Parts: sequence; C-alpha cells; structure tokens
Amino acid sequence: MRRLLPLLFAGAVLCGPLASAVQAADDYPSRPIRLAVGFAPGGATDVVARLITGALSQELGQTIFVENIAGASGLLAWRNIAAANPDGYSLLMAENAIAIRPGFKDMTPTFDPVTQLEPIATVAHSPLALCVAGNVPANNVNELIALSRSTEKKLNYASAGTGSVAQLVWEVVKDGAKIDAVDVPYRGGGPAMAAIIAGQVDLIMASTQVAKPLVEGKQIKAFAVTGKTRSPALPDVPTLAEAGIKTADVDLQFWFAVFAPKGLPETVRAKLEGAIERTMKNPVIRERLAALDITPDFGLGSVLKTQLQNEIKNWKTFIEAKDIKAQ
Repeated sequence: MRRLLPLLFAGAVLCGPLASAVQAADDYPSRPIRLAVGFAPGGATDVVARLITGALSQELGQTIFVENIAGASGLLAWRNIAAANPDGYSLLMAENAIAIRPGFKDMTPTFDPVTQLEPIATVAHSPLALCVAGNVPANNVNELIALSRSTEKKLNYASAGTGSVAQLVWEVVKDGAKIDAVDVPYRGGGPAMAAIIAGQVDLIMASTQVAKPLVEGKQIKAFAVTGKTRSPALPDVPTLAEAGIKTADVDLQFWFAVFAPKGLPETVRAKLEGAIERTMKNPVIRERLAALDITPDFGLGSVLKTQLQNEIKNWKTFIEAKDIKAQ
C-alpha cells in the first residue's frame, strides 16, 4: 500500500490539470470574452464586430468586448490571438486580408492562418465601392481613367496597409482599368477614409456601409461597386462590370469570420459555432446588417477552413502573376 501511495499521488497531479481543463470547457463561458479586431475603430471589420457582439453575448450568457489591435494590416491582432490561451476567451474577427497575406512571398513576418488559427464560423460578406475624394476632378470611371493618364500629378489611394483587402482589391481594379496610383497606407479603414474626406488622398476601396452616408452627404464620390449586382446601399452606382472593368478570378467582396487560437477544445468550438449561427439568424441582427448592405452569411468552421484555403490559393496566383511586392 505504501508503494502505491506515491503512484496514486502522481496520477492525481497529472490528471488534475486535465480534469480542470475539461471542467473549464464544460463551464464555458464563465467570464468575459474579448473579440480582437486588427484595425482601428470605424472600419468595416470593426463595424461588423460591434454590431453582433450584443446578440452574441446574450446567446453565450457572457459579456463580449471588442479590442482593437491595429497595425500591420491586421497581423498584430492575428498573432495576438494565435499566441493566446486556446480556451475560448480570446477570439478574432477577421476579414479576407487574412487570406491575402500568405500570397506575398516577400512579406515578413509570415503568418499561416490555416495552421495558427482555429476557424469557428463565417459571419457575413459585403461589397466594396471605388470611391474618390470630393476634390478629384472626375465623375465616373471613364473620367478617372482619363485623369490618371493625363495629369502631371500621379494619383494616390488610401489603404489599410500592405496586404489589406482595400489594397489588393484596388490592385485588381487597377489592373482591369489600367489606372495607376501610389499606395498610402493607414492603420485601418477609418483613418484611411478620414484622409479621403479631407481630400488628402485621391482614391479608396471602401465598404459600402462606410461609404453610403458619405456619398449621400456629398463628402466623397462613388464610381463602382465590387458586387455582381448593384448595391442596395448605393443603387445609382454601377458595378465594376457595368463600368467596363474586367477583373481577375478572386473574391472582391469583404467576408468576415470568427477565429480562435489553435487547440481550442471541441466543446468550446461547438458552443461558439452554435451561438454564432443563432446570432446570424436573429431577425434584428439581420435587419441591422441589411441596412448597412452587409449580407449575413453563416458558415460552419469546416466550410470556413475550405474557403480560407481556396482564397489563399487564388490570391497567391494573382499576386505572383502581377508581381506585386510587399512595401
């Protein structure tokens, strides 16, 4: 019996943390959850995150707060969550920039969302609008193209940084329309749009929900939207195809999704997935999203993983074909 005591004690010590982890997963969530966003407040990702947190908090029975970790086109937030404890209390709301960065061979540090993050669920998608500052002497795509080819001053465009959705979607539009412009990076869509409103920068690819009130208030002008059909938010603005711009085979809309650190317990992942699904079916949330031209688009974590892998492949093909370099 004396010989068994040390073994029993050792077994209890080893099993203790495992039992605690299982119990913690069963009790999840028992404290507030942070939802990181990789850009400054005011951009599309931030808007979507803040819009759904109230309803998602009710579904989970726990407070969810948004934490903006701006910088490096979202990378700082991605790495922060990837390094966090995989217990479900640190989550990430990301957009398709997370599928773009792996396409840059020369961009350091590298980040692989497939191996470093756990896909929880897709949330929504939304088109972008090609917008220009009010002081730009053009009123449509054709006039913008003519301006870019005649002006002595080279046009510039605001982005949320190298590898951001706004930058790469602009690269696709630039390639199709043969418009050249210099990238002026900011720490998020909010600051970038502020520069457009102030007339400090000429162009931007902005989410339609951010652009809508500014276009209606005649603070900026919108020349085209990236959706296959016209945007309800900007019904008088043509699609890229209607404007005569042919584009590469990549997704030119924002898509938004929730991720967690790799190694998340399956019970926690399932609870989050289910809560997000119910949130995205909530009529109030759907109505609020629709008012901002954001389409609820719930998808299981397994679907998100496949989508992510396909997006990485497609963007890598485009980036390599056009020899786009990290700045």
